[in-house]
Amino acid sequence: MEVTPERQFAEEVGLMMAGMGMPSAYGKLLGYLLICDPPHRTGTELATALGLSKGSVSAGLKMLEATKLIRRVATPGQRGMAYQMAPDAMVDAAATDSYRLFRELLDRGVALAGGEDTPRTARLRYTRDFYALIEGEIPEIIARFKRDHPTREGNHGG
Repeated sequence: MEVTPERQFAEEVGLMMAGMGMPSAYGKLLGYLLICDPPHRTGTELATALGLSKGSVSAGLKMLEATKLIRRVATPGQRGMAYQMAPDAMVDAAATDSYRLFRELLDRGVALAGGEDTPRTARLRYTRDFYALIEGEIPEIIARFKRDHPTREGNHGG
């Protein structure tokens, strides 16, 4: 099977996402849906384009849909449901609570290891303060980006 530039890109996104703990098949789906034209594909089309099993595609699509990274779209004249990236999916993904949750975990680590003023907590405090900075800045960054790059269906900032 010929490896198209689109599939190569999807494979690279899959590798990157695998490094972040996500199954590589899910990353491949996400990568492909970021660049495919037209912007929607059925599960069968995705399986064929990416060389994935239908079961892997089905599981990946369910997870990506549940996390609101993709959405189902109707395709008149075509059998089956198609999927495409949600307009602000990747931007909104940055707004998750993960920074706050990790900062709170580090706060608990600081308390467990002796508090704010102990040398033992220096690494924890440094890392916690970094995540607190990110937690505080991300909402403004997202708002500024959305203000400067209004979403238009099918044209994201272009």
